[in-house]
Amino acid sequence: MVLDIVKYLNNPILERPADPVTEFDTPELYKLVEDMFETMYAKRGVGLAAPQINVAKRVTVIDVSGRDEGEELAEGEEEDEPDQIVLINPVVISKQGKQTGEEGCLSIPGFREPVTRAMRVVVRAQDEKGEFFEIEGDELLARAMLHEIDHLNGVLFLSHLSSLKRELIKRKIRKLQQSGEWE
Repeated sequence: MVLDIVKYLNNPILERPADPVTEFDTPELYKLVEDMFETMYAKRGVGLAAPQINVAKRVTVIDVSGRDEGEELAEGEEEDEPDQIVLINPVVISKQGKQTGEEGCLSIPGFREPVTRAMRVVVRAQDEKGEFFEIEGDELLARAMLHEIDHLNGVLFLSHLSSLKRELIKRKIRKLQQSGEWE
């Protein structure tokens, strides 16, 4: 089921650390993950954290493969499998290098800004069954994992911008709210 995305400045859940998941291998957790992927694909994102759908749990889903689930293939195009990653209770173990690239956020639609993050990252997390694993990512995957883990810690990508840029964006959002264009 496609769920509503919580927008910035409308709900404090986006700026609070999420609670750890303590119950694994449950129908509720599998349904949450399934709904998160469906929502992420419908909104054309590469990652989604549970607080963005108003669930204060440390769960995030990521797919940087660039293909929407169920998307039609062009003639002669080969099938790319979606690269679905589920991170539950993730912790960043190491970061290396730097990259700067444009970032956006499903909770802050219409705003994209350059953000500097690590080029390579190693994350330790749990899967839906509670099993621990480590995953390494670089470039876009590293950026997506760090962005989504920030969400789980109550940090938005705006925090990585200068205070002036952050205030300009907040001001624009407040104007959109006043005009009814930001719900």
